[in-house]
Amino acid sequence: MEINPLSIILVKSDSKGDRMLFRYPHTTNYKRDSSQCTKRKNPYSLIIAKDSLQSLPCPTSNITNGNLTGLPDEVLSTLFAVKPELCEMKFELKVNNVRFVGHPTLLSSRGKEVNSSMLFNVVFALQAQADQSVVKCYYDLSKRLGIALRHEEKRCGFLSEEIKMMVSTHDEIATRSEEESDNEESPYELILKKSTLAKDLKTAFDSLCNTGIVNLLINKWILVSFCLPQKVHQFHKKGFIMNPDAIDRCLNSLRPYHGLLLLIEPIDLLDSLPTDASPALRRLIQMYNPLKSLQTLAADSDLSLAQVFQLTGHLVYWAKATIIYPLCENNVYVISPDAMISSQLMESFSDQFPGLNLLQVISEFSLPTSISHKLNPLSQPQQQQQLVKIIIWMLKNHLLLQLHTYVQYMPTDHGRHPMETISQDGSSPTGATENDNSWSLNNTPKGTPSETVRIDRSVPIPKEDEIFEYRPENFSIPSDDIMLLDKLCRLGYFDGRHHLEEIMYLENIRRSQLLQILDKFRDILITSEHEDPAIALFYSQHGFS
Repeated sequence: MEINPLSIILVKSDSKGDRMLFRYPHTTNYKRDSSQCTKRKNPYSLIIAKDSLQSLPCPTSNITNGNLTGLPDEVLSTLFAVKPELCEMKFELKVNNVRFVGHPTLLSSRGKEVNSSMLFNVVFALQAQADQSVVKCYYDLSKRLGIALRHEEKRCGFLSEEIKMMVSTHDEIATRSEEESDNEESPYELILKKSTLAKDLKTAFDSLCNTGIVNLLINKWILVSFCLPQKVHQFHKKGFIMNPDAIDRCLNSLRPYHGLLLLIEPIDLLDSLPTDASPALRRLIQMYNPLKSLQTLAADSDLSLAQVFQLTGHLVYWAKATIIYPLCENNVYVISPDAMISSQLMESFSDQFPGLNLLQVISEFSLPTSISHKLNPLSQPQQQQQLVKIIIWMLKNHLLLQLHTYVQYMPTDHGRHPMETISQDGSSPTGATENDNSWSLNNTPKGTPSETVRIDRSVPIPKEDEIFEYRPENFSIPSDDIMLLDKLCRLGYFDGRHHLEEIMYLENIRRSQLLQILDKFRDILITSEHEDPAIALFYSQHGFS
């Protein structure tokens, strides 16, 4: 799916009529055709005006070599100069294999002039098959540009001056064309040299095609920041399309035990922030550590957990960070199924870790391997730190995928059947209801891990299920272990959807306790290892369901 724009177009409409002001790219678009431009050899001859829309041929394609072609300026200005009733609304129009997206903006009259209201529209030309999520993003950018230009017009009349200069340039080139029949000079080239607004629009177009991130200072005064997530999340795998809705679902699945992994150095990220960036974001970056959970980051940064979640979502959306589980010795990693190892990546690894080969290092994770298995008790602290840095580097480049242990209770003739894990009021172990699978920031837990679960324990339980009816062969199993097993089964943690780290956090249980339960009741507890669906979103198109 092509997400780069074909062209950016600026159109205005006022009491003097509608006019195409600027379009970029324009080198291949602006070619005078005898069928589109009639020269008056006799100044007294009468030209019969024809409807340009009716006389325009209907080509099957308006895209040539990735550029918008076949649509004259007069046609586009007529299409984009909508009625005032349609202003401040989404504008979307499909012509053959091109889709135009914009946000028409209406400027109120200034001064004592009558009928001086003006409409302008910044339109992006996209391929017709562009996904609706891409169309929505371009509409958002057009709206932001419209708001910024309206602000500058009210502040200092910036837009009026730019439009006046563009119109005069068009008239100047038209006059030359009438005097010189062989003159094919493009007015857009001259406008681009003289107009600040034209340069800003060109910068926005080039930024969208190159990086997908726009940081534009309109009139050197007001900042317009925009991110095209479908573009910025392709850095590790070309053609990988990240849907913004999928990112939102991923952020809704965040838990306090998750961690943050910055994809760029914290110092570089701080330097790239605008001067009016949130102080909370700066504190979060300064206290950042991939070994910390989001809850620990909130405490160290003196921020609420809800603030940390919002800032994390901002960094993830802009592809400045990704979600991980904090690094610890028990983490298990394996080679990512879509790992892309290029020669450039191997050179970068060799520069970062001299004397090591990326292929050799990553081959050690062909099978699921924990950090503790890689650590040598006799190794020096510098070697252990280097191993952690290597794993962090491979996680940043999406070469490794973490696996978690999930537990599924399989009843036998020695145990009871699965019980209902939803309480009487519809709450689940994660605090959500039966009809609500998301986790809103409004109900983000802010207390201790044991306070994050609100389960109605007053619901009466059948007498025969008060104690887990399990008759192990080894009668030395303590009753406390049986009661813990029964508790976790009742709360629904052994349904194959909760990994050990989540159970440890929500129930404030040590890992050793869970491992003992899994070992003592291994004939009825089936374990499996796979990725966390929220984190797997950044590795595969089908990572989150």
